[in-house]
Amino acid sequence: SPVSPIHVYTPREVYGTVGSRVTLSCSFWSSEWISEDISITWHFQAEGSRDSISISPPAKGQPYIDGGGTFKERMDPPGNPRRRDGSIVIHRLEPGPPRTFTCDVK
Repeated sequence: SPVSPIHVYTPREVYGTVGSRVTLSCSFWSSEWISEDISITWHFQAEGSRDSISISPPAKGQPYIDGGGTFKERMDPPGNPRRRDGSIVIHRLEPGPPRTFTCDVK
């Protein structure tokens, strides 16, 4: 069967203050129906190391979060994938160099 792309939208840059919280926005759209089996994966990269935050659709109201490194205990679950929202919130930002986060939706 034919494959339809999922378009993912995130801001180019997000700034936060040490100790505050920041929302990493991720919305997506497809011209076709998006399956219940949607997968949202956040990748984090800083100074040559790589942590992966994998987020699966909510089951019984709670998403499955695998990995997350230093962020797992400071991260709110994603928005609502059924509403095409894969955003996450990170609390208690820590000092450090700029970091790159990537939202991948499949």
